[in-house]
Order: sequence, then structure tokens, then C-alpha cells
Amino acid sequence: MGLAPRRSLSSANHTGRLVSQGRDLSRPVTNGRTPVREGKGTAPRRVPLGVTSAPAPRDVDVVVVGAGQAGLSTAWGLARQGFERGSGFVVLDGEPAPGGAWRHRWASLTLGTTHRVHDLPGLPFTPDDDRAPAVESVPAYFAAYERHFELPVVRPVRVSAVRRTDDGRFRVETDHGDWTARGLVNATGTWTRPFVPRYPGQELFRGRQLHTVDYRSPEEFRGQHVVVVGGGASATQLLGEISRVTSTTWVTRRPPVWREGVFDENAGREVVAKVEEAVRQGRRPGSVVGLTGLLVSTPYIRDGLDRGVLERLPVFDRITEDGVAWDATPTRPPRFVAADVILWATGFRAAVGHLAPLHLREPGAGFRLDGTQVVGEPRVHLVGYGPSASTIGANRAGQAAARALRRELRPGAPLSRTA
Repeated sequence: MGLAPRRSLSSANHTGRLVSQGRDLSRPVTNGRTPVREGKGTAPRRVPLGVTSAPAPRDVDVVVVGAGQAGLSTAWGLARQGFERGSGFVVLDGEPAPGGAWRHRWASLTLGTTHRVHDLPGLPFTPDDDRAPAVESVPAYFAAYERHFELPVVRPVRVSAVRRTDDGRFRVETDHGDWTARGLVNATGTWTRPFVPRYPGQELFRGRQLHTVDYRSPEEFRGQHVVVVGGGASATQLLGEISRVTSTTWVTRRPPVWREGVFDENAGREVVAKVEEAVRQGRRPGSVVGLTGLLVSTPYIRDGLDRGVLERLPVFDRITEDGVAWDATPTRPPRFVAADVILWATGFRAAVGHLAPLHLREPGAGFRLDGTQVVGEPRVHLVGYGPSASTIGANRAGQAAARALRRELRPGAPLSRTA
């Protein structure tokens, strides 16, 4: 169908026709004289944030679900492996504009305070100002990336289910009709599935409860006491902001792991290896970021420690109408902290509900993976899941998935491995 002989991105002669804002996407991007080529040092062009590629063929070799870092890295890899844009692969994105989860970050999160945003393959991210809001800079970069490499992203399209067809293909059901494909890459991330744990009395609380997905500014909490629940990077960063305008209490399920020095490549490999082992066994993957610990050298953590903001309490036993409470134990008396707001910085779960009809989960509720491939159905890849949940991990995993799909979808390869 759309699997062409392998070629470089800059010299591909695209035969599938795809139209975006009246332009014929079967032609390579040009600057008026010669094609714009991939590679370091190529500055992204300024483009509108709402680029939508449509219409696109409905029967393709590969459907990629999600156009965040993982999805775009995979799309680049598929094009590099010779899959035709549009007829060979398509990217379905639920967001109305480029940027993935970065479109929803709070305004005070700047490039200088966030975890590093790694370059997407083939086009470096070179922001002019580290003080720029990430909610603006990263989506602009993603938009430029999509346009620069003519990636066939169709949006907004929400995928509701993926099923096998009688002939062994996948039928991808969406709110804008169905697509069929021989291979599938799920790159939906976690942002759409915030996790809030349950505690006794939670429904009785008369104050405000919100997850980090709903956080916008510390000013909305001025004059209120905020209990922040969670032991990750987001919790410590938000505590640093909110504590400058009002009082806070930090609560974590486990004591935080403070890491001195720097998080080097050896430490990174150790963390990734732990997560890889979990997914090989079909267990739910732990968070890569969660396993790294909290770097004391990070400016906002150093500041929070110096100001005494990051003094944590163990998680409470129950929630009352006006606060949180700890029951008495043999080693501690009862305790109560009044609260106006409970901010749940308790992470996310993988957005994979649409894969349920494929019955890919293991008894432990996770996916058993070999790299990015689902064991038992190697035509399905999870990118941005488990060990590839970090931005640099997603880049590598997306390209690995593209290489594997080229092998799996070669002429004569069977279409179905799992009934």
C-alpha cells in the first residue's frame, strides 16, 4: 500500500496526496528554491498553531494515535523508513492544535523551570528565551515540526476504540469515522487520565479539590491554606509557587528521595532498566521520573528546602469537612490540619482505554512489552509508555517502533498474531 522503498526524508517523492489549508502535501516543503532539508541547525518556520491536515486516506499501513513528543517522533521515523505520508501512515490527534499536553501547562511553567524539553529528531528546539512560558514555546515548536516535515496529522480526532477486522487489520474507531491499518502505534500519553486516589470522607470536604491538570496560577489560592498531596516534581514545583502567596502543607505517601549531585547517564540507564523489567513482566510501569528522585540542585527545590516549604507529613488517614486528619497510632497522637484547598499532584495513568477491545493487558493490568512491541501482537507498539515515558525516551522509542513496523509489515508478513 504505502510502504515505499526506504529513502531519506528530504528526498522522498510522496505519491499519497494530502491537503492542508489548500496546499498539496504530495510536494516537499520548499523555501521557494530548494527543498528544506532535515538536520541540525535548521530553524523551524513560524506557522499557525492550528494546522490541520485533512482529508487523509482511510486505509493505511500504520495509524499513530497521538501527536505529542512520542507521536511526532514516531511519525518522523515512519517517514524515514519509507512509509508514504498519508497513504502509508497517518497521525490522529485529539487536540485541536499542535502541542500535546504542553498546551495545558500552567502559565508560570517556563522553559527554565521545567524538565528539559529534548529536541524532536531532525529539527532542534532552540528557544530564544528560557523565561518564555512552556505553554507557548513548546506548542509552537511542535507546530513548526509538523509543517517542516509535512507530517500527516489529522485533528481534532478522538479515538474511541481499536478492534481487529476479519482480515487481520485494525479498525480505528473515532468521532470522525473509522480508519483501517496493518499496524498501530499508541502515543496517547497520560495527560487525559489524571489520577486522584480515594480517601475516607473525601466527598464531605467543603473546600476545593483539584488535580494539577486544573492548576493555573498561585494567585487563585491567596489567603487559603493549601494541602498539596504528592511526592513528585510537580508537587515540589507547585509548592514553591503557592507558598509565596499563602500557607501550605505537603503530604506524601512515602518519604521523598532526595538526590544529591547530578542525574547522569548511568543513573538514567539504571532507572530505565527497572521500568523495562516491569513491562517485560507485564506489570504496570513505574514512573521514570518518579524513580529518579528529587534533585536537590534543582533551583526551585533548593529554594523550597531553604525556606522550609518542603517539610513533608505522611499521608493522612481521612478527609473531613474542613481539613485532613491523622488517626492516633502507638507512636503518634492524632493530628488535624485545616484546609481550604486540596491539590492532588498524584500523577496520571496511561490513556489506553481505547485498546481494550484488543485484549492486550496482562493479568497484572499492565502490557507485556518487548521494547515498544506488545508481546503476542507485535504490530501494536506503545510509545511514551513505561521506559519511553520521558521525552528523550519517547524519541528513541518512536524511531525503534518505526523500524520494527517496517519489518513486521514487509510484503508477505502475516497480518494477525493474536485472535
